[in-house]
Amino acid sequence: MSVILIIEDEEPIRELIKLNLDMAGYEILEACDGEEGLHYINNEKIDLVLLDIMLPKLDGYELLPILLKKNIPTIMLTAKDRLKDKVRGLDMGADDYVTKPFEAVELLVRIKSVLRRTGKEKTRIVVDDIEICLDQRKVLKNGKEVDLTYKEFGLLRLLAENKGNAMSRDKLLELVWGYEFEGNTRTVDIHVQRLRNKLEIDKIKTIYKVGYRMED
Repeated sequence: MSVILIIEDEEPIRELIKLNLDMAGYEILEACDGEEGLHYINNEKIDLVLLDIMLPKLDGYELLPILLKKNIPTIMLTAKDRLKDKVRGLDMGADDYVTKPFEAVELLVRIKSVLRRTGKEKTRIVVDDIEICLDQRKVLKNGKEVDLTYKEFGLLRLLAENKGNAMSRDKLLELVWGYEFEGNTRTVDIHVQRLRNKLEIDKIKTIYKVGYRMED
């Protein structure tokens, strides 16, 4: 289980992030200012930091060099109209940034991407009797491999990685098939049904007029 430190002084934003990361299965630490964040950085094993730039006591720019020295991947949280913050943070070595306000799904996808890129992502996901081997791109049910297509695997992985979160058909289509895909959301429905049949799984729930959710 990856440990993520949230350093954000706005409590509503911090609590919303915490709620979504908790549902996705992460272990969460949280700090409301730079000094508290530094305490965690120096005393805890952390896999990734979500770092607000404008913080009391120590700001994000002061913390970023410390995170880089400790080889802790960092995603900056920046205000929508603060382009210079994004540029400066990336120039200093931040791995990515998310602009506030943001969608929970976008944040989770960016976290997964950074963890994967930096080698800190877990290599398997277990859902009941199903084991998703991320590095080998294969799926086992009761220890026996199940033959999935490339898109079926990508869809299953995305739902499992965002367990507990409802994901719209449009968002699934965008993240699994890509922006340039010319099909429609019916494609998602067909692939979900195939996953249900192949894996004999009832954890992928249909959310009326929205999309799908992988349940705990």
